[in-house]
Amino acid sequence: MSEPVKTVTACIVVIGNEILSGRTRDSNIQYLATELGALGVQVRECRVIPDVEATIVATINEVRRKFDYVFTTGGIGPTHDDITADSIAKAFSVGISEHPEAVARMTRHYGDPALFTPARRRMARVPHGGLLVDNPVSVAPGFQMENVFTFAGIPKVAEAMFQSMKHKLVGGTPVLSRTVRTNLPEGIIAEPLGALQKRFEDLDIGSYPAFRNGKPSVSLVLRGTDDARLAAAAVELLATIRGMNGEAEEFAQ
Repeated sequence: MSEPVKTVTACIVVIGNEILSGRTRDSNIQYLATELGALGVQVRECRVIPDVEATIVATINEVRRKFDYVFTTGGIGPTHDDITADSIAKAFSVGISEHPEAVARMTRHYGDPALFTPARRRMARVPHGGLLVDNPVSVAPGFQMENVFTFAGIPKVAEAMFQSMKHKLVGGTPVLSRTVRTNLPEGIIAEPLGALQKRFEDLDIGSYPAFRNGKPSVSLVLRGTDDARLAAAAVELLATIRGMNGEAEEFAQ
């Protein structure tokens, strides 16, 4: 008898005007979604919001009740527009002040007191009750408030923070995937693909067109928790495409 499917969900909240303006390109969503998926945590939503306290508070209070885990990136630096920590404190209705361990770590890191400026000390402020998330890159920590984990926005730092705390996460049944690539356009395969989805309602089947080597190509991605079902659907899909005189190749993932 197979184990029951356990679903664990997450939301990623990217905070920063620089993302919304297009000045900075986000790469944290892709990294976190990939890493979380490997742990059996399914990212169900990603949101990009501005450095506006009311928006941050409302968003965090909504998603922390809706999902098992929430991960935020951005807005915990030393400047005036880094308001994420204060906003999350407000979302949880708690105060915020310098965390003694954060201060100690940063004092050791900077060595010279003159380098540990008041602006940098802002990064030692943590909402009351928060647990520190280690920062192996630049020391100033992130923090955890219940099921909400707050990381820096700089990709290298966010990635290091995630690696330092991922052992805390309890994932569900991993989502597996298989990809079938074909040269047939979506307009031709749409109908048989829809029929396949109806026969395999337990799977998520997506179609993603692109150009490869200057020629149209479509990647058909099948996702699910049962590898045998995925394999059966892939076999049907390959046979269908080849029966339509199309090229098809499978990539197991």
